Amino acid sequence: MKLENTGLESKQVDLNRLDDLMSSYSLVRAGQWDYERVTYDRKFELKEGIYYLRVFGYAVEGDVGAHKASIQLLTPLLGKHYYPHGVEYGDGEHFPASLVKQSEKILTDINSDLEKIVK
Repeated sequence: MKLENTGLESKQVDLNRLDDLMSSYSLVRAGQWDYERVTYDRKFELKEGIYYLRVFGYAVEGDVGAHKASIQLLTPLLGKHYYPHGVEYGDGEHFPASLVKQSEKILTDINSDLEKIVK
C-alpha cells in the first residue's frame, strides 16, 4: 500500500542526519542498502500478522557506503509479511485501520522534523 502525499517524496536529506532521524522513529536501515539506495523499515507485529512500514531513498549525490550521500526520499509503503515469501504491498492486501493511521502519523511527524532540517 502506497502512503502518498506524506511530503517525504519532495525531500533530499544528508544520509547521516536521515539515519539519526529515522532511528528516533524506530525505522532501521540495518543491512538494507547498497551504494546507491537505502531502505528504512519499522516492523509491526499484530494479531493480524506482521507488517512493515518502509521508506525508500536513493543517493542523488555521494556514496551510501562511505556515509557521505544526499538521499532523495521516495513514496513510503506499507506491506504485509508472508513467510517464507516476503513482503507484499499489493492493493489486494488488507491493512488494519489502526496500523494505517499509526503509519501515517509516523510519516507526518518525520516530515515535520525534516522540514526543520531540510531547506
